[in-house]
Amino acid sequence: MWKKSFLMFLFSLSVQKAALDCERMRKTNEFPSPNLNSQTDAVMRGQNVSLSCFNQNKSLRITYFLFRGEKCLSIQNGPMTFNLTISEARDLGPYKCKAQVSNCSKYSREFNFTSVDPVTAPVLNISVVQTKTGRYIMLRCISFNGSLPINYTFFEKNMAISPVISKNVREPAEFNLTKNNTGEGKEYRCEAKNRLPDHAKYSQLITIPSTGFSYSLEIRKLLLLLPLLPLPQLPHPETGAQWSVELCHWRQLLFSGNHHLPSTFQVPCTCI
Repeated sequence: MWKKSFLMFLFSLSVQKAALDCERMRKTNEFPSPNLNSQTDAVMRGQNVSLSCFNQNKSLRITYFLFRGEKCLSIQNGPMTFNLTISEARDLGPYKCKAQVSNCSKYSREFNFTSVDPVTAPVLNISVVQTKTGRYIMLRCISFNGSLPINYTFFEKNMAISPVISKNVREPAEFNLTKNNTGEGKEYRCEAKNRLPDHAKYSQLITIPSTGFSYSLEIRKLLLLLPLLPLPQLPHPETGAQWSVELCHWRQLLFSGNHHLPSTFQVPCTCI
């Protein structure tokens, strides 16, 4: 009987000692709350990720418990790394980690993943207005798929020429620049990326020739071709002849001395 009482006494002392140790560790911060984190919190469906749980005090013999909601997923002695695949909504969390030393335990903060759809290759649109001194270039870039916000960057060859332009709505990012007439073509592309790491996408490379593209030049080409098109049947022949003369005068006025016009459009015209 006395042996049983003695054992109960020893057990009581150990419990009291453990309680005192736990209280001491709480007051001295010898046993801080564990950290629960992952390399990224932005994930897409089907992605493999890892959760790590550890305590800053490496000298303690700690048992770790990982929970998703109220369900215990894993128990491990020593720092824990838990691998999982994001396949459905519940895999996003919330997760929390419990660290236990004897009867003393502490919990980490909750951790949640965020589901993000990857961007698709963006579409680059370029408009150029040719002037006597240079070219005014308007770049527009948009990715039609992917979770917002999306960050866009414009490149000339492999060098970034714009700051990061963030879009919280599905609309093109725009960037304008002016270039001198240097006589050489330029290559442009754009990059689109969102919160998903290592999932940036690039547009196709577009080359602007040295002559560029000009809205005014396209209008001149159209006016150049008008006198060469068949005239509609008008009730009075002299009216049709007068129209042809007017268009011919316009052509001569617009393209006299224009040395940048392609030779295919430099067709002589004789006014009546």
